[in-house]
Amino acid sequence: MSTTTRKSAEERKQEILAAAREEFALHGLHGASTDAIARRAGISQPYLFRLFGTKKELFLEQARQCLDRTYETFRAAAQGKTGEEALHAMGHAYGELISADPNLLRAQMQGYAVCDDPDVCEVMRAGYRRLVDLAEGTGVGPEEVSHFFSTGMLMNVVTMLGVADETWGARLLAGCKV
Repeated sequence: MSTTTRKSAEERKQEILAAAREEFALHGLHGASTDAIARRAGISQPYLFRLFGTKKELFLEQARQCLDRTYETFRAAAQGKTGEEALHAMGHAYGELISADPNLLRAQMQGYAVCDDPDVCEVMRAGYRRLVDLAEGTGVGPEEVSHFFSTGMLMNVVTMLGVADETWGARLLAGCKV
């Protein structure tokens, strides 16, 4: 007789959030289907709504999680470092993060794209504010923080366009010193 291990509610919730991030990354808030998210997560659509209430609430939660994951990546990379050394470590760790999980970057970009919605905008602002606060806490000045984030956004665009391996994309990235 085999026994089936039942997943905890938190484990199931995390699986749903991962499935939602994939769908939202590909199709955005308005284009993603809750039916597709439920199928991807291996659950029923009513169960998805029981856990998250609305598609928008699910989007907001996965956006928070996405930004929290970026924050934790930055924080861990900068631990024990200050100044430009910390920023460099954060930038390197972020590059590894989005290379390992491209949907994380896509989902983040989808969040910025729907900032005409005040609820989405507030989540994205709060998450980005935390990242800026963390970078400022490394002890560098405003110019270095601004350069760090502008370089990061350029890297995001080059990554999303898929041109890092093309000559012109590589030239752009060569100038990115974080």
